[in-house]
Amino acid sequence: MEAAAPITPVINIEQEKKEILNRYRGLLRSSRRKFDDDDKKMIRKAFNVAVEAHKEARRKSGEPYIYHPIAVARIAAEEIGLGATAIVCALLHDVVEDTDITLKDIEGMFGKKVASIIDGLTKISGVFDASSSLQAENFRKMLLTLADDVRVILIKLADRLHNMRTLESMERTKQLKIASETLYLYAPLAHRLGLNNIKTELEDLGLKYTEPEIYSDLDKKLKDTQAERARYIHRFIIPLREALHEQKIKFRIFGRPKSIYSIWSKIKNKNVPFEEVYDIFAIRILVDSPPEQEKADCWRVYSIVTDFYYPNPDRLRDWVSTPKANGYEALHTTVMGPNGQWVEVQVRSERMNEVAEKGYAAHWKYKQGGPEHTEDPLEEWLRKIRESLSNPDSNALDFIDDFKLNLFADEIFVFTPKGEMRSMPVNSTALDFAFDVHSEIGTKCIGAKVNHKLVPLSHKLNSGDQVELLTSNKQTPKADWMNFVVTAKAKSRIKEFLKEEKVKQIALGKETLQEKFEQNKLEFSDVFVKRLASFLNLSDVSELYYRVGMGNLSTKELKDFIKVKDKKIEPQVPAQTLEQLVSNKRGKSDFLVIGDSIDNLEYKLSPCCSPIPGDDVFGFITAHEGILIHRVNCPNAIELMSNHAYRIVKAKWTSQKLISFLAGIKIIGIDKMGLVNNVTQVISNELNVNMRYISFDTNDGTFEGNIIVFVHDTAHLTSLMKKLEKVDGVIKVSRVDTNQ
Repeated sequence: MEAAAPITPVINIEQEKKEILNRYRGLLRSSRRKFDDDDKKMIRKAFNVAVEAHKEARRKSGEPYIYHPIAVARIAAEEIGLGATAIVCALLHDVVEDTDITLKDIEGMFGKKVASIIDGLTKISGVFDASSSLQAENFRKMLLTLADDVRVILIKLADRLHNMRTLESMERTKQLKIASETLYLYAPLAHRLGLNNIKTELEDLGLKYTEPEIYSDLDKKLKDTQAERARYIHRFIIPLREALHEQKIKFRIFGRPKSIYSIWSKIKNKNVPFEEVYDIFAIRILVDSPPEQEKADCWRVYSIVTDFYYPNPDRLRDWVSTPKANGYEALHTTVMGPNGQWVEVQVRSERMNEVAEKGYAAHWKYKQGGPEHTEDPLEEWLRKIRESLSNPDSNALDFIDDFKLNLFADEIFVFTPKGEMRSMPVNSTALDFAFDVHSEIGTKCIGAKVNHKLVPLSHKLNSGDQVELLTSNKQTPKADWMNFVVTAKAKSRIKEFLKEEKVKQIALGKETLQEKFEQNKLEFSDVFVKRLASFLNLSDVSELYYRVGMGNLSTKELKDFIKVKDKKIEPQVPAQTLEQLVSNKRGKSDFLVIGDSIDNLEYKLSPCCSPIPGDDVFGFITAHEGILIHRVNCPNAIELMSNHAYRIVKAKWTSQKLISFLAGIKIIGIDKMGLVNNVTQVISNELNVNMRYISFDTNDGTFEGNIIVFVHDTAHLTSLMKKLEKVDGVIKVSRVDTNQ
């Protein structure tokens, strides 16, 4: 019997046209802004241009491509609250890159502002392109557009959110790459721009594709406990609702579950099971107050909550008096609710809530139409980003690392001697503060007085510290300063200064080397200078000049070189550049197969995550160590896939002979007589398992054991862990990296 031919889906063009029109009307209805006739005409015109430009194109799912720009425009309008210009740009965001329409055409049809935003979006469309080794540089270009128009970033985030929502139709490797870079950069960026809802959804979707089993397990647990949670929230709210009505406060009160990603972070960081994450939901109370009364009303509500429920004094967060750097304002407290459960309560005004949910766009709406805030933390942060970007020479990857530091960093508030308050990231030092005040002060800083006590530059600051800076004209930045500064501004200024110093030292070194050559009657030519660099195993001539400039060339080294100067000295550098290595390895085979048919490719198992057969893995091409194999859930995976996607190769295990791999197991439980003996008995009885290391610590009736064993694959390891869980007294068994 012949196999049936695959059925090609029949496309109903008329049905699709109706659906496109429905989606367009939905976009107009969903907008939070009122449009005048000119706005409506411009949006309709952009829609018509986009439909025509993308008429032949389809997405991976088979849908018409135009669904994507309409969805991005809807997110920009409905979920971020942007206006007509941004909607036009979102509808057109792919036309210049994907069709024959040029920027000049866009400018002619829609004006300079729209063309400039589309230009920004087109420039950054190649960010993280798998074939490019310049992902970081492209991301840097994207952030440069912050200086021109923040709407570029907001539309880019809307674009990324829709791509994440429709990631299902992509192949697994693409899903991993896109989800990794979303967790690495886009979610933190949404957080910093105050787009809380978008940040939360990006994180949850990122987890769904990077850790599908963990995501579905937590999702199921949340759904299973939903009815129980709803009953508890109802019981918690009843007395509060009555008291708030009595006080004649206009309010809304409801329970809100934590995101799956934040629950997973808590489980991972605090090493507790799902059942012990006490703040799986938060109670939110929104007060409808005029701007001048907001702060007082929030504290009144806090007072009512603590009349009924005992607060945890260490868990009060006052972002009403000092908003976060992304504009977030609220009071958070954790109180002891019924049945001995801790419950987080968030109190904000309706205005604060809109700024928290809609971020930058709402922030500006209120700034223009509402009260003038003397401090504008969001604008201050954008100013710092523009400053970081102003140095054109900074290395793009370093820049991304520095930029990330300031995305998710918690804040402290410190004061100048005159009482001016400044917001700094947690772990900032006195030197970070000096650079924050002014670059010139940073470069000349020799120390500081914190709360009137003399401290070194590396002193870590705490919230509430008052800092007086001490400077000297003789001071210059030192290389070791990089070890204790954390802010992007301090890092980039120190690097800049050290780079300038290196250029001066290279020039001095060249002069000095010429003199030394002349003294030794040696011709100062490119040939001999290069040979000396090779003789000293230096990568290039500039490194040689720098070393000489720093006074690190001994007379003996020069004399030894003169003896062999006429022999050709081969430089000790890799035979292939990293780019050649990457293209060779990627070109050989789409799949790097680890196991019997390895094709003689050199590979090592990465010590940072110790993969074993059965783990979901990928290969990472390094310059000197061949291919390193990492687990997909390795702590470093997200960064590698985001910044170096072009060096990632697919990898999979084939059938293994009985080779053993090291795996670490952590056991936590209650200390009982004979427990260690029972645990070792289980391991010894497991077929072909040998122990390499075992240690047990007991503390006041509890114990923690670390065991390193040889296993064949994940199935073998899982079987052993399940047996260990059944040992009387064992509470939790988990896998740990063997290098810990």
